[in-house]
Amino acid sequence: MSSAELVGQLCMIGFEGTEVTPDLRAWMQEFRPGGIILFSRNLVDPAQIAHLTNDLQALADDIPLLIGIDQEGGRVSRLPAGFTIFPPATTVAHSGSTELAYQAAAVTAKELRAVGINMNMAPVLDIHTNPSNPIIGDRAFGTEPEQVCIMGAATLAGLHDHRVLACGKHFPGHGDTSTDSHVELPVVHATRERLESVELKPFQYAIAHGLQAIMTAHVHYPALDPTNPATLSSMILTDILRQQMGFSGVILSDDLEMGAIVNHSTVGEAAVHSLQAGVDMLLVCKTRRLATDTIKAVSRAVESHTLDQSRLETSLARIASVKQQFVFPYHPIDIPSIPMTVGISAHRHVLAQIQGQFRTLT
Repeated sequence: MSSAELVGQLCMIGFEGTEVTPDLRAWMQEFRPGGIILFSRNLVDPAQIAHLTNDLQALADDIPLLIGIDQEGGRVSRLPAGFTIFPPATTVAHSGSTELAYQAAAVTAKELRAVGINMNMAPVLDIHTNPSNPIIGDRAFGTEPEQVCIMGAATLAGLHDHRVLACGKHFPGHGDTSTDSHVELPVVHATRERLESVELKPFQYAIAHGLQAIMTAHVHYPALDPTNPATLSSMILTDILRQQMGFSGVILSDDLEMGAIVNHSTVGEAAVHSLQAGVDMLLVCKTRRLATDTIKAVSRAVESHTLDQSRLETSLARIASVKQQFVFPYHPIDIPSIPMTVGISAHRHVLAQIQGQFRTLT
């Protein structure tokens, strides 16, 4: 691989459209991203999604792609009609059943795998401690660490047991913010003691239960790092997450195109700083020009020795490890078999159980 191709393997990119166009094909062949993230704008129906993921994987040669999606349930659901769509995490938690939380994740994983998606940006491990939070709300399993711990671990197990890589988010916790990091940089003024006893607990619990991917929060925690938001903080990602909490898996940035980042630096600058801080995989979720800028900025940083190549090789090894577990061996999706898995009555029955438990409890 060229230097740019090696850097590309550290990137997970999004794109516009519902098929692999000639210009997307050319871009992927030049830069060889390690992952793709899909959004509602890319998805029409189960067969189209399978065609799309087959075509994307065909461009990946001998290193299959991580193909991810935000399929949390509730308002953060990207899948179209035809799939089994579960209610938000708060509703699942209100069922009071870790078994139902596991089954919901298992159903989601089976249906994702059926159309070629091998990674889910879930569970949300944030604790909804701020009622005025504009972005988390019912995406969280609850307002107390213990509930988020056990429901998060059940969801993690349901995904992993059915070969979909789970990604816990948003480290070290987005639940106490009063602004939306898609728009601006939130600041959480909690003490370190409070963060360690509340926000960090579900992440530590999930790590102990096999979590292998974590997404950062574009949030500033002055008690943990007086200068940098978590995505750009070696004090948070290396000192706390890696060394103190013992996490050895893949750290993903949240989308570098979000307002919390681009209002303060270019995407390329943020990419370099986040890799220096300890991020392994960079998300650039929409604009291809910015994905190109990211790869070129990181390549220049390696050439100038601003970034040490061995640092990137460590990240490549972590990414390769999760691909070995959740992607290899890659086989093209058999499209006629999709109706045997997606939206079947057994899956709808799990959904009905959760909805029924919620109605009973409320």
